[in-house]
Amino acid sequence: MAVLKPGGQALTSSAPVGVGLRHEHYSAALMQPSSSIDFVEIHAENFFADGGAICRLSDQIRDSYPVSIHGTAMGLGSAQGINPDYLKAFANLVKRIDPVLISDHACFTWGKLGNSPVHAGDLLPLKFDRATLDVLCDNIDRVQQLLGRQLLIENIVTYIPVAQSQFTETEFLSRVVEQTQCGLLVDLNNILVNYHNFSRENPLVQARQWLSELPAQAVKELHLAGSSPAAPGKLVVDDHGQPVSDDCWALFHNAHERFPEAATLIEWDNNLPQWPQLLAEAEQARRHMDMMVLEIAK
Repeated sequence: MAVLKPGGQALTSSAPVGVGLRHEHYSAALMQPSSSIDFVEIHAENFFADGGAICRLSDQIRDSYPVSIHGTAMGLGSAQGINPDYLKAFANLVKRIDPVLISDHACFTWGKLGNSPVHAGDLLPLKFDRATLDVLCDNIDRVQQLLGRQLLIENIVTYIPVAQSQFTETEFLSRVVEQTQCGLLVDLNNILVNYHNFSRENPLVQARQWLSELPAQAVKELHLAGSSPAAPGKLVVDDHGQPVSDDCWALFHNAHERFPEAATLIEWDNNLPQWPQLLAEAEQARRHMDMMVLEIAK
């Protein structure tokens, strides 16, 4: 039963909650659209087809849910620039879907082999210096001008120690926001994984400090996920193959407190659960948010 404040209004969070929609869940999500989530996220590259079954599927998803488009291959930090054919396909998808949010990563992916563009097939880390900042900002400006929409930029996991840079990651992202007026998508699990892999201090404590250094008004979305456990001394891989971890839920408490209007998304890409279990993770996120509203109201 909802707790009411004077005047009868329910004390609940108004921030939207969604889930990543992956292939195994298409049928369940479309046969019985769920009212327990506010939006679904699709990976852009899976829906670039101009026609046929994929185009019809994207139309069905759009007609059933508000949609967030999440790019995984744009390579905004690539000095080579973004492949024009890729960017055209991305823009066509945005026009067709009219998403509620559009996002990609602070990384590089594109280079050249001879005279041909090549894609790395992964999200490669950036050096946080002025030259890279200029490249990233120029590419973000190009994309935002083409789309006529704000782009959200996501922090990534890296599996090698980042070289000495002029800026910390949060300083770098803050400068990107200042120069491009983009938004930020903060992946909470990515922060925790990086600190777990490359720091001897408590990852949760450090992640909370990381959040405190961002411009609060720029954070428009939060990603929550879980990773498969690693053997002692081994790197944790951000495989999105488990329920949201306890540390990630704890960090979410801090993140929602600092960014109360940001949308929240549950990411689960491997070892996928049944559709109801994924929805249950989203409902747990909503309960966390509502409990925080009640705490503030006391």
